[in-house]
Amino acid sequence: LRKLDFEQFKVDFAGTAFAGLSLGSVLLLAALGLAITYGLIGVINMAHGEFLMIGAYATYVVQTLVQRYAPGAFDWYPLFAIPASFIAAALVGAVIERLVIRHLYGRPLETLLTTFGISLILIQATRMIFGAQNVQVENPSWMSGGVTVMPSLILPYNRLAILAFSLIVVGIAWTVLAKTRLGLFVRAVTQNRRMAACVGVRTARVDAWAFAFGAGVAGLGGCALSQIGNVGPDLGQSYIIDSFMAVVLGGVGQIAGTVIGGFGLGLVSKAIEPFWGAVLAKIAVLVLIVLFIQKRPQGLFALKGRSAEA
Repeated sequence: LRKLDFEQFKVDFAGTAFAGLSLGSVLLLAALGLAITYGLIGVINMAHGEFLMIGAYATYVVQTLVQRYAPGAFDWYPLFAIPASFIAAALVGAVIERLVIRHLYGRPLETLLTTFGISLILIQATRMIFGAQNVQVENPSWMSGGVTVMPSLILPYNRLAILAFSLIVVGIAWTVLAKTRLGLFVRAVTQNRRMAACVGVRTARVDAWAFAFGAGVAGLGGCALSQIGNVGPDLGQSYIIDSFMAVVLGGVGQIAGTVIGGFGLGLVSKAIEPFWGAVLAKIAVLVLIVLFIQKRPQGLFALKGRSAEA
């Protein structure tokens, strides 16, 4: 009996760990773009979830076009959907930044209320274009099924693919922010906007590119989310609060902190759910984050530079 109990414990532990990592990868993709727009340029964007939704619908459109005009290439439609979701969300983000957000920098309350209104506009526009009902994005054949690691534990291929995809996106985002000219300018503006402007950095253009890039990364998150559930106009609303929690927990403006925050939230939530249920687990996680932020207001990784003193 002890051996059977131990075997069951291993299965339960492995299943919970994978479920936590799977949820964490989804939260990470949702939060990564927010870490850029909120953490680096200081915009409290309540419409961030709708960039996820735009990416998911872009994936749906690409899938539909491939099914109609090139059904033999259906298994490879994600290769077209990934750049399409990034570009669609980035373009919408660039337009919103240029027309609205640019005029509200340094005014957090007005930004919050305005982006909430933009969120409602985007949701209603999506309902008008695609309808109020959810649409389904089919997985390619190589993402169907799963791998059996234990007699009672099967890891779905689509979840494994999203986990790997989230790590790849993190790597690309880190490379852009740490190794490119755009990343250098973004970090300079984040740490000392006035000094960056004095040495010739066009801060308004940097803000626009950073906001568009963050929106595009959120679009990639929507592309991934479309593979594990239905796509609907309210898709983004389910992830906006968790995204903010992951960013604040990890440290505002810190990519590494967002990674740890996203996976940490996923693991803790899935560890608590078997005992308290999904609703109480989310409440418990929120309480733990509040207590943690009281002790460490800057999160796991403190932002360095003048912006940390603001």
